[in-house]
Amino acid sequence: MQKPLEIVPAKKAEFVSSRTDKYFTKSRAVVERFGDRTVTYGVFMRRRVICAINPAIELLREYYPADAPPLSITRNYEEGAFVPDQKPIFTYTGSFAQLLELETLVLQRVGTACVSAYNAHKMAMNLPKAAFLDMHARHATGDDMSLLAAYGASVGTRMAKLNGAIGFVGSSQDLTAPYYGQKAGVGTMPHSLIGYAGSTLRAAQMYVETHPRDNLTVLVDYFGREFSDALEVCRWWFKEHLPSLPAADRALSLRLDTHGDRFAEGLTYEDSVDILTNWLHVLNEYEAVRNVMGEEAFDADTLNIVKDRVRRVLFGTGVSVAAVIKLRQTLDQAGFNAAKIVASSGFNLFKCKMFGNSRAPVDVIGTGSFIPDPFADTFATADVFLYDGELNVKVGREKMFQGFKP
Repeated sequence: MQKPLEIVPAKKAEFVSSRTDKYFTKSRAVVERFGDRTVTYGVFMRRRVICAINPAIELLREYYPADAPPLSITRNYEEGAFVPDQKPIFTYTGSFAQLLELETLVLQRVGTACVSAYNAHKMAMNLPKAAFLDMHARHATGDDMSLLAAYGASVGTRMAKLNGAIGFVGSSQDLTAPYYGQKAGVGTMPHSLIGYAGSTLRAAQMYVETHPRDNLTVLVDYFGREFSDALEVCRWWFKEHLPSLPAADRALSLRLDTHGDRFAEGLTYEDSVDILTNWLHVLNEYEAVRNVMGEEAFDADTLNIVKDRVRRVLFGTGVSVAAVIKLRQTLDQAGFNAAKIVASSGFNLFKCKMFGNSRAPVDVIGTGSFIPDPFADTFATADVFLYDGELNVKVGREKMFQGFKP
């Protein structure tokens, strides 16, 4: 996580007070009038997350005054560890007067990072052989959220890599690229460039002329000719472009981003069922759904709701499993086995799980859907539970903090 904004010491107090909840500022005045105390805060989430709290800890260390009583921070979980719901992730102890106004800023830096870490880890583990690209920037509210979400995804990826997954390997932004070990963001073209060029092939050629040293990823859904345009680009790339180069070491990827209001070129629901049942070597749609759902297929309470979601991902409109399989088969049958497939559009944790369970032949996932949904999942809470070392917390939270010491 990048450090908080560089602010001269004289302006730090103003920076904090203008951003904190007002009741903290007014409470600080009360404490300063009637006498400071040493307090211990405990920070927790109401859902299971992965610990990604470095941004919050860095802020505490940056803005807690150096001339105040010493600040002590205790981690209850290492960065990257799974944290159960309603368990204190970390505690911090110091001057009540100096810590009051920091609570808002600390909590802002906990939830988004921790939930993003959890989601990114799960997504990577569901598709361990696929590389992921962080494309969340357009869905963020600005730099703070982008940095927190990307930091969380990098923590989740680091833990997924320990279990053999590829995880997130890059970002669409220069700002967050360093979290994935990159110097700059990655990406080639939006849909608007294809509209500008007039054809998918011409957009690819224009891009290569402008960025001749880059690998190429081409969107193939703009004109609703996903498979036809993919083949046209491949013919040009492999039969005309690469042979003309002295060292043809660059890669071509086709990106499928079909929106959810239509099927990919030529497909119907029935076609999609046939493609996937053949892929999975099962007899019918029911067996395909049951095969992909796994244990959820036997949960009678949620079966119909989940089955509808599964059917949409497997056989439905947009970027379905069947569409990806069809694209892979089309490329391979034409001899373009070297072309890779990038899939994007709504790849949240559920969709990644369904693609993974289907063994979908996707090489790269472009997604920003590791950011929290619903956003209420990010709401972290901090309670003061020790005053001068003595347990004193609001009724109902006693068990949560029992046994913790500064």
